[in-house]
Amino acid sequence: MIDPWSPRSFAEQMADVLRAKIDSGEWMPGHKLPGEVTLSQTYGVARGTVRAALDLLREEGRVVTFTGRGTFVTPESET
Repeated sequence: MIDPWSPRSFAEQMADVLRAKIDSGEWMPGHKLPGEVTLSQTYGVARGTVRAALDLLREEGRVVTFTGRGTFVTPESET
């Protein structure tokens, strides 16, 4: 999953993991992603790493975050 020896940052690797779940259809448009704490515990990375990965996915338009509601896969993420 996250390779500490990779030249890519943990955030980039984490974004790859989340992106793969979207691309594979495991997380469909409208799906609510697990929270930052859950993702950080699941993948053994810091919460800041998860936050940075989600920022990358938001910049790509793959997810959207609503304060108090969570982060969701956008309809544009359909493959």
